[in-house]
Amino acid sequence: MVLKQIFITNLKEFRKKEGLTQMKLAELCNTSSSYIGEIEIGRKFPSTEMIEKIAQILRIEPYHLFKNNTEKPGDSKNESTYPLLPNSMKTEIREKIDLLVSEVLEKY
Repeated sequence: MVLKQIFITNLKEFRKKEGLTQMKLAELCNTSSSYIGEIEIGRKFPSTEMIEKIAQILRIEPYHLFKNNTEKPGDSKNESTYPLLPNSMKTEIREKIDLLVSEVLEKY
């Protein structure tokens, strides 16, 4: 999946998870609902400032909008490299990595 499509998929999922319509998200971002719609169908792509604003409204770190969450178990290199690790340990490692990444992003 290409990065733009990952962004679009994640934006829709996080928006719906927060119970927001395109219109409400647009209102909170101080933009038009047609602009949010254009982003969600891939005709436009937001600026970094708008990505930060969207992420803040969705209560997520901006990098979560670019994270590929559609990989199936066994698809990732780590799954095949460490097949004997229990899934709970893999999940814990991923969560710690996410936390470290967010801490680094906050500094810069």
